[in-house]
Amino acid sequence: MTSARWSRVWHAVIAAAVLVALVAQIVIALRLPGSPHNTDAGFVRGGSVAERVIRVLSFFTVQSNILSGVVSIQLAIRPDRDGRAWRAVRLAALFGITVTGVVYSTVLARIHEPDGAAETLTNTLVHYVVPLMMVLGWLAFGPRPRIDGRTVAWSLAWPVAWLAYTLVRGAIWSWYPYPFLDVVTHGYARVALNAVLVTLVFVAIAGLAAFGDRRLPRRP
Repeated sequence: MTSARWSRVWHAVIAAAVLVALVAQIVIALRLPGSPHNTDAGFVRGGSVAERVIRVLSFFTVQSNILSGVVSIQLAIRPDRDGRAWRAVRLAALFGITVTGVVYSTVLARIHEPDGAAETLTNTLVHYVVPLMMVLGWLAFGPRPRIDGRTVAWSLAWPVAWLAYTLVRGAIWSWYPYPFLDVVTHGYARVALNAVLVTLVFVAIAGLAAFGDRRLPRRP
């Protein structure tokens, strides 16, 4: 097959993996008990049906996978996809899913124990398969060059908006997707510092992708 066809197949597989994982996570959330009410950071159970679904969609892991699925299905249709807004979304998906994979495999995997076959499947897809395939797909197929300073700046709008949404939502419903953003436990000063540190990680990985975009071979 030509490179364009391999690219289409590769990104179609990513999109399919994201869809399977997202549907499975929603089904798992619907089956979890809604009572007693639970606002512990990171837990999905303990809320209404709508609340449990919203909690699932509030995780950075889930959102980074959704973004990866969106750009992947577009690349599966058109491997040379381009556009100012699309470049920013693709970069956001790339560094978001990279952070998801690295943080989980190096920190969270030791303390997270999936329960059952469905959770094990979704965990493997969202934390290992999709992150690895996204990075390898970008390295192998590009498209490149697509990243400049403006693209990096616009790509950071999503993680910053996610942090703001997480804090506002937490202030209203007292639930946070991750313990390091739990204002009830840590206070706003510590959480603000954590948010800044996380944003710097996003900037660093986006910058690394921009460097690779200039140095790696062109992939139109």
